[in-house]
Amino acid sequence: MQMISADDICSVLDWHGVLDAMRSAHRGPRPKGESYFIGDASFGLFSRGVILPGQGAGFKVVSLRPANTAAYPPLPMEDAAFMVVDEDSKRFLALLDGPEITRWKTAADSALASSILSRVDSEMLLVVGAGPVARALTDAHLVVRPAIHEVLLWNRTPSKLEEVCSDLKARGLKVEIAGDLDAAVASADIITSATSATTPLIRGECIRAGTHVDLVGGYRPDMQEADCNVFKGARIYVDYRQNALQSGDLRKPIESQIIAAEEIEGDLFDLCQLDSFSRSADDRTVYKNAGGAHLDLIVSQHVILQLLLDQAIRDDRA
Repeated sequence: MQMISADDICSVLDWHGVLDAMRSAHRGPRPKGESYFIGDASFGLFSRGVILPGQGAGFKVVSLRPANTAAYPPLPMEDAAFMVVDEDSKRFLALLDGPEITRWKTAADSALASSILSRVDSEMLLVVGAGPVARALTDAHLVVRPAIHEVLLWNRTPSKLEEVCSDLKARGLKVEIAGDLDAAVASADIITSATSATTPLIRGECIRAGTHVDLVGGYRPDMQEADCNVFKGARIYVDYRQNALQSGDLRKPIESQIIAAEEIEGDLFDLCQLDSFSRSADDRTVYKNAGGAHLDLIVSQHVILQLLLDQAIRDDRA
């Protein structure tokens, strides 16, 4: 069985390649998957398994401890691994670094949806959160919407944003660490949020017409990044319906009868299989990125393929 590190993963990936792999897989059959969570907000064990016809199978195991970020020096809140099962032999093929795969697949998930749902002329991106996934989301959204020239950053602890702010400015972007989240929400064309909030941060009354809202946190029923009004009157899509309906972001407005589950227009498979997507300039779109092990599997298989291609090139040169 092959062991694939975070460095190995980064050495062969770029956003265009990952997005192409994700798009291609979502034009094929849907996955069969299950997940479970044991624990609470302070510590949890999380696992998802998947069979994706034509792509093999796999499962992800995760240990989550948010308090790690307050340690000195800070530790990652998530430790994880993803196991790929070979399509033909059904043997364990590879074990990949989980946080790195999560970073790529989560951001590609949202960016692929944004490439369809958000306005092509979107110029201002608001990023809520300061972790590695939030940074990856920033990069991926910038790839699919190259008209973006201004980035607003917000986090409860603004000092955590200083490094990413400097990096983005060095790329020629106008960047600001926002102090007033409501004002930032009101001025953004695209909002992407990746936090562990249990009390809503994004308020629907602040969002202007035409905005695309990308919600990535809130994977547990008790977590909620956006209030119920964010969904009211919006066009709603999800990445994977089975998991998205378990998230607090969707469960709470459904339970409050602000929206009905039937108002979800489709998932990422539906979006990628459309010949075209039509939206008006005033449509507010909301995308719930709840994840799924099929996404980890798609990116992991892409990594394995790229590593094989790289090795073949080195062998030819030898």
